[in-house]
Amino acid sequence: MKSAEVINVFKDGNIVIPIYFLKRIKDFKLKIDEFLFLMYLYNLGNKFVFDPSKFSSDLDIELLKVMEYIDTLTNKKLIRVEVLKNDKGLMEEVVILDDFYNKLSLMFMDSANKNSKAENSNIFEIIEKEFGRTLSPIEYEIIKAWLDNNMDEDLIKEAIKEATFNGVSNLRYIDKILYEWGKNGITTVKAVEEKRKQRNKAKEEESNVDLDMVDWNWFDEDE
Repeated sequence: MKSAEVINVFKDGNIVIPIYFLKRIKDFKLKIDEFLFLMYLYNLGNKFVFDPSKFSSDLDIELLKVMEYIDTLTNKKLIRVEVLKNDKGLMEEVVILDDFYNKLSLMFMDSANKNSKAENSNIFEIIEKEFGRTLSPIEYEIIKAWLDNNMDEDLIKEAIKEATFNGVSNLRYIDKILYEWGKNGITTVKAVEEKRKQRNKAKEEESNVDLDMVDWNWFDEDE
């Protein structure tokens, strides 16, 4: 959008932007025109019919530009476009803003916890990348608790790797790994590596075990 187009959008009353969003605009990591398009969608509600032609007409922008915005917001995991059954039993494409609202929840919690050790951690982004989705507020609080309790960040990253290696994208699983490690006195990545060596050595001594088929189950520790 050009500056004149942006002014017209506001004049036409198509977009209302809460002050809070304006103050946190950098946190969305969007260009100004992408942000304004997101605000336009926000004004339409949490879930609504995917109608690019209407969006184009409302904002007086080209249809191709609308599709570019949709693609950008989808890739940034701020919106989703899904095919759902409507009230008449017909399938239709809808835009869902649940991920955007989850982001907002995290922003609110981040503002309320500026003195938290979690503030400057990139663990949140790492886990979101591994999971391929936005963290829920509950998941955010679990991770924040790890950091506020002085858990080593490298150890958390190692637990994330372990979960990913086992094909599990579940924060409760990672939390269980960290709990078991702590219960067994494993508090550093070096200690994890040493434990792996011990396990591998033990496996090698069992002639009837196919090492290629056996994985280390962290939850099967001897007391």
